[in-house]
Amino acid sequence: MKANGALKPKTPKEAKQLMKVALGEKKADLVIANADVVNVYTGEILKEFDISVKGKWIAYVGRNAGDSIGPQTEVIDARGQTVIPGLIEGHTHIAWLFTPCEFLKYAMTGGTTAIVTETFEIYPVSGYEGVVDFLEALRDQPIKMFGTAPPMISISRAARGIAPEVLQRLLARDEVLGLGESYWQAVLQEPDRTLPLYEQTLMTGKTLEGHSAGASDKKLAAYVDLGISSCHEPINADQVLERLRLGLHIMIREGSIRRDLEEIAKIKDSGIDLRRLTLSTDGITPEDLIEKGFMEFVLQKAINCGFDPVAAIQMATLNVAEHFSLDGFIGGIAPGRFADLVIIPDIHTVKAQLVVSNGKVIAQKGSLLASPREHQFANSSLNSVRLTADLTPADFKLQVDNDANTATVRIIDLVTDLVTAETKMQLPLSEGELKPDRAQDILKVAAIDRTHKPGKIFSGLIKGFGLQSGAMACSAAWDSSDIVVVGATDEDMACAVNRIRALQGGAVICENGQILAELPLPVFGIMSDLPIEEIVEKLKRIRKTAAALGVPHPDPLLTLITLTGAAIPYLRICEEGLVNLKDGQTGPLTAS
Repeated sequence: MKANGALKPKTPKEAKQLMKVALGEKKADLVIANADVVNVYTGEILKEFDISVKGKWIAYVGRNAGDSIGPQTEVIDARGQTVIPGLIEGHTHIAWLFTPCEFLKYAMTGGTTAIVTETFEIYPVSGYEGVVDFLEALRDQPIKMFGTAPPMISISRAARGIAPEVLQRLLARDEVLGLGESYWQAVLQEPDRTLPLYEQTLMTGKTLEGHSAGASDKKLAAYVDLGISSCHEPINADQVLERLRLGLHIMIREGSIRRDLEEIAKIKDSGIDLRRLTLSTDGITPEDLIEKGFMEFVLQKAINCGFDPVAAIQMATLNVAEHFSLDGFIGGIAPGRFADLVIIPDIHTVKAQLVVSNGKVIAQKGSLLASPREHQFANSSLNSVRLTADLTPADFKLQVDNDANTATVRIIDLVTDLVTAETKMQLPLSEGELKPDRAQDILKVAAIDRTHKPGKIFSGLIKGFGLQSGAMACSAAWDSSDIVVVGATDEDMACAVNRIRALQGGAVICENGQILAELPLPVFGIMSDLPIEEIVEKLKRIRKTAAALGVPHPDPLLTLITLTGAAIPYLRICEEGLVNLKDGQTGPLTAS
C-alpha cells in the first residue's frame, strides 16, 4: 500500500526491529503480560500469554516476552483479563449529523480501532472535492478510517451516477476500499449505467458493496452475478442463509435505523459456518452513540443473543478484515499485525478496560487518552446550499391544468415511519389549485434542489406525516442534493427552507413564521459543527417539537429525509417528481 493509505506497510527498518524484539535482542515499547488472548485465527483462547509491541506493530505473541522487557518498556499486567483484537466496523455512515472528530470522541473509547464508512451523502452536494475533503477528515486519526466510493444510485437524474474518471481517482486512494452500496433494483433496471463502474472497481482489486433488501432467488442471483461481495440488509436468519449460500459476506445490522441482530441470531443453531458473518451498525445517531456505545455494544449484544463469544469476536474483527483483504494488517493478534488491542474483563463481558491502537494506549475505562484530530473543512464544503434567493409561499402552490372541479392525484402514503405506498385520491380544485387536507392528514411535501439546478422544485402531497400546523425541513435528504420539506401551510414551508438557506444547511421546524427548533448542519448541509452533546439536545428538541405539532413517528427527522431515498419502498419524491421504485419511473402529481 502507498504511504498515503491508512495502512502503511512496515518499512525494512521496522521489520528488522520487530524481528529483534521477537528474538529478545531488542526491547519492546509495550508488553501486555499474562493475558488470556483470543486467537481469532484458530478460535482458541490462549491462557496467560504475552504480547510484545514495538512502534505500531505486534512483535511477539507467546509466553516468553520477558527478555523483550527493558527499563523503558511499558508493562501492563492483564492477568485474569482477556485481550481481543481491536473491533472493526465494516459498514457505517459517519457523514450524518456529527463531524468525524466528534464521532470519534465516543466511538474510540469502547474498543473500535478501524472503521469503513460510506461517502455517498457528500458526492451529490459537493462532488469529488467534497468527498476528498471528507476523506481528509478521516486521515491521521488515532484509529484507522476507510471509505468506499459513492456509486450514486439516486431517484434524481441530477444526482445519479459518478463519472468514470472521478471514480478512478477515488479508487486510486488507498483508504478507499471499494465501491459503496448500490441498490439492487436500480442496478437491475439500468445495468448499463452501473456495470462499467463495477468493472472499473473490480479491475483495481477492490470490493463491490451490496444492498439487496427484498431480493430473493433469481433476482438475488442476478445481482450477485455482477460481482457483489456483501450485503447488510437481511433482516432474518433465512435471508442471511440464502445470501451466505451465494458466497456473500453478510453484515448483521444492529444500529439506529434498524436492529436485526436478535432475529438473525437464530442462525447460530443451524450448524453452518459463520466465518462470512460480520457485525455492523449501518449508522448510529449521536444519542445512541453516547448512551449505548459503538461496536462494543453490537458485539456484547451478539454474545447476549447466544453466539459463541469467540465466534462473535471473529465477526467483529477478522471476518471484517478478510472481507476487505486487510487481514494481513488488522483483525487479529499476531506478529507483524498492527497493535490494535482491547483488554476486557472476560470473554463474555465487552467492556473496554484499555484500548490500544497503532501501539498506543488511546482509552482507559471509558476515558479518552488520545484526542481525535479536528479537521478544518474547506469553504466550499461549508457553503453547499446554493439557493440564489429565498423561496416564497407561491413556490409551493399545487397548480393543476384542469378545468374540472376535482383531480386524481398520487399521494405518498406513509405505511410506516419509513416505508411508503402510493395512494390515488380524488381531491377538489379551487381555481385550478390543490389544497392540503389536514382533516385527512394530507399535507404538502416538496423537494428543492440546492446544488445542480438550485431552486428547482417539485411539490406533492403526503399522507400520514401527522403534522397539524407549521412545517419541517432538512437539507440532508437521502441520495440526493435536495432540501425536503413537509408543511401544513405554504408560508411555513417557505420559512423553514429559507432558514436552512441562512444556516447553510440544517433541520428546522417552524410555525406561524417562528422558528421553534433547529439543528444547524453547515458541513455539506448534512453535518453539524457543534459538540456531540449539543447535537443530542437539539435533536431531542426537534423530536419533542414535532410530537407537539402532531407528528407520531419516533424519529421525525429520519422519516423526513428518507422521502428522497432510493432504497426504501416505494413511492419517493425528488425535485423532478414522484418516483415509483418498483419500476424506477418518475411521474407527475396527477394520475392519468
